[in-house]
Order: sequence, then C-alpha cells, then structure tokens
Amino acid sequence: MHVLQKGVADLCMYAGLEEKMHAFMEKKLGEWVNMQQGDKRTKLEEECATLKLTIYLYGGQVTSWKNVHGDELLFMSSKAIFKPPKAIRGGIPLCFPQFSNLGSLEAHGFTRNRFWTIDPNPPLPPVNGITNYVDLILKPSELDMKIWPHSFEFRLRVALGVSNLTLTARIRNTDERPFSFTFAMHTYFSVSDISEVRVEGLETFDYLDNLQNRTRFTEQGDALTFDGEVDRIYLSTPTKIAIIDHEKKRTFALRKEGLPDAVVWNPWDKKSRAVPDLGDEDYKSMVCVEAAAIENPISLKRGEEWRGRQEILAVSSSYCSGQLDPYKVLNA
Repeated sequence: MHVLQKGVADLCMYAGLEEKMHAFMEKKLGEWVNMQQGDKRTKLEEECATLKLTIYLYGGQVTSWKNVHGDELLFMSSKAIFKPPKAIRGGIPLCFPQFSNLGSLEAHGFTRNRFWTIDPNPPLPPVNGITNYVDLILKPSELDMKIWPHSFEFRLRVALGVSNLTLTARIRNTDERPFSFTFAMHTYFSVSDISEVRVEGLETFDYLDNLQNRTRFTEQGDALTFDGEVDRIYLSTPTKIAIIDHEKKRTFALRKEGLPDAVVWNPWDKKSRAVPDLGDEDYKSMVCVEAAAIENPISLKRGEEWRGRQEILAVSSSYCSGQLDPYKVLNA
C-alpha cells in the first residue's frame, strides 16, 4: 500500500472477507505505485467499504480510523492544524527521540513535524499473513543532525485488520556512536464522554504525576476514571490495557511490545482553553493512552535496532453486573 509524497491516503477495505480485502489492496497497490509523487497535498479516496484508515506523510501519522460501522475511533482536535511547523493534534503522533520535555529538544521531539517517505525496501510481511499495510521511513536531515547529532533510520509499519490497527516502529542506529532516546505512540482515542470512561489494567502500578512535578505514586483504584485533568506516566505496565467507553459500549484493548510504560492524559476544561489547537470542549470526547518507553531510555549501539509494537483492538463491550467487562478482551 502506498501513499503520495507529502500527502494523505485513505485506505478503504472490505470488512469481513479477507480474500476481498486482499484483492482490493492488490488493485490499489498497482494504482498507487504508478501515480507520480508530487509536492501538492493530495487525498486518495475510494468508496469501497466502511473500513477506512487515513495516514499523513507529514508526521508519518495516522489521523483517522473508521470501523465497519463508519464510526471514528481516533480523536482529532476541532482546531487541528495540518501544515508545518505545527504537529497534528489527534490520531497517533509519534514522539521521538524525546518524550515531552524530558531532554533538551522541543517537546515530544521532531519526527511528528517531518515529512516521511514510502519505505523503498520494507521488511518482509509477517508470517501471520497480514497483507494490508504500509511502510514509511524517516531519516534525519542536515537540520535534524544539528538539532540532535545522531544518524538513524526510523521505519514504521501501519497494518489494518477488520477490527484492529497495528503500528510497528523500528529504529536503527546508523551512526558511528551510540545514542539513547525516549519514545511514545501518542494515541488519541475517541470517546463518547470522558466522565463515562474507565482505563483498566494499570491498578497497583506506580506512576509519575506530571501535575505534581512528576512525583511518584501508586495507583490505588480498581480502575482509572476521570473527573479532572489527568497527566500520568505509568511505569513498567502490563502488555495489555483496556479503555472502556460505557456510553458507546465499546472497549479498546491496547496490546504493546517493547514499550513498557504507558501515558494517560486528558487536559480537562482549563487546559483545553489554554491550548491553541484544541477546542474548548474537545476534552470531553478524547483520552490519550500511550504505549511508551520513558523511565528507562532505549540505548542503541552502532548498527543495533529497537522494535516497538502497539496493537489496538476495538470491540463491543457487554454489561456484567451493571459494569462493562473488558477482561474477556484483555485475557484473549
């Protein structure tokens, strides 16, 4: 699957029948390969089904994911800016080589503010048969080397299934010297009402509270709920986390590999009004739960490669004694 240089691609796929999905993707692959890449931002659309994924090469960023019912699963700010130098607020921004302000670079690093390209030499597809994917690559420019003097190759594979979305990041040290970095997939989930959302799987784990100078606490509740601003870095977390939307009766199951930490963020009303590219009421319909590597930075020697993977499974939830039960998903 290919997208246009400095552009946007919409991937629409038939839901339910893998052979139809595969046949459609083979057709679209040929079309995209033969299209000339240009500087003009272009959007490819195909009225083929209700399952749709949108990826911007600016930031190498997934900005929209719609399920078979046409429901948007990712949040996008009502005031999002889709042009440099501002990062796109919503979808799944990639934070590298620095998370937040934990270093000397701009917050969340610079890869979400750069134009990525199609990977001309992508790795082989996984043996489990996933065929609906796109491979992007980012290498540092001369300006990037002045900002962060390390040579690297950042490869990203985005794979779409009937009910799941998987992002696999591979970062290779192509420098003569070792380097270290922190990383996060800053996923914005779309929810019906933040006050009706629970995050489960983080109980009893330690976290750094960014609202209290990153003081370390231990999560005491049986689930994380929201009645005000939350900005926490959970440490050494499980590989599976559930985001439960009571009103929509939907559970997002987040599964991660190589990303031991998890960030949970909602700005609430006061912070929303202070963020220029976020609508005053946007906080009500979003929650960020981010697979991350923050507490212990990743270190790579010359030629070494790191791999981090995040899979999101979106499923309907069922009520059990008046509460949504995510455990069937988490234990699957």
